[in-house]
Amino acid sequence: MLVVRGLLCAGTVLAALEAAADPLPVPSGDVVLTITGSIAETNADDVARFDLAMLQDLTATRIETTTIWTEGPQVFEGVSLIALIDALGAEGSVIAASALNDYTVEIPLSDAIPGGPILAYAQNGEPLSVRDKGPLWVVYPYDSKPEYQSEVIYARSIWQVKRMEIR
Repeated sequence: MLVVRGLLCAGTVLAALEAAADPLPVPSGDVVLTITGSIAETNADDVARFDLAMLQDLTATRIETTTIWTEGPQVFEGVSLIALIDALGAEGSVIAASALNDYTVEIPLSDAIPGGPILAYAQNGEPLSVRDKGPLWVVYPYDSKPEYQSEVIYARSIWQVKRMEIR
């Protein structure tokens, strides 16, 4: 029993040291995304704030797909929702994503899977502008699965994202 406790304590200390060694950096540019809620990694007042460079520093994912809002195949680049959730140590069941105009959708955390949606910051090699659904747009790989071509998924594909809350 004593050995198990010692290992558990050592594991806890090691995990704390690893977390402290690589904290979430503080944004140096304009904040484009604020994430609150059930997250382990923050950079100010229990909140995770990201500038574009911080999002770009996370592993980039590219999706080539058609959408109902654009013409022809488009190439989107961004951070996968699963990578973002993992980077924050987020736990919960829902991502409440809000746009610049405060429109909010709920995305099940179960949608954040490998090969699933991304939080896109570029389209066809160009940064997403506010005029063109940016600076951030939740994009699913619509052409990869028939279930991604549904009204439910299209409704979750929120653009002009500025904030997320993990519940």
